[in-house]
Amino acid sequence: MVSAGVKTYVENVIRWPVAPGLILLQSAKPFASSSFLLHSPSFRIPIMTSLLSPSLLPIFLLVASNVFMTFAWYGHLKYPTAPLALVVFTSWGIALMEYWLAIPANRIGHTVYSTAELKTMQEVITLVVFSVFSVFYLKEAFTWQHVAGFALIAGGATLIFKA
Repeated sequence: MVSAGVKTYVENVIRWPVAPGLILLQSAKPFASSSFLLHSPSFRIPIMTSLLSPSLLPIFLLVASNVFMTFAWYGHLKYPTAPLALVVFTSWGIALMEYWLAIPANRIGHTVYSTAELKTMQEVITLVVFSVFSVFYLKEAFTWQHVAGFALIAGGATLIFKA
């Protein structure tokens, strides 16, 4: 006998083919009605439904995808003597993971946000992730010019969401 949660999972795999780990994130209903993930009948966390909503889930996925992409594009700068071919193929592999997060983020997000809003979120998230990465991983200084420039970009982002 197949549980309702497994049945919902299989239906989502057939209907919405993306990364296996993200299939369950497509709908909050399996989380609220099923306990097959944690094998506990008491698995009912109301906050899970809101975190997996089409409004918030794309933001979390875009943050995760930006972490991967930042490492793919700039992580190799810490190793300037690494062979270029190795760096390119390694970055390509890391970027593949970014796509497995960014594409579902945009697909889910487009049910709630316009394409311009999704792109704006992507850019603001990129700046925040890059800033943290630059300071903590590459050990580069973050100056007032960076803050001013990013503030201007954030102002532009605000205009997109007010439109």
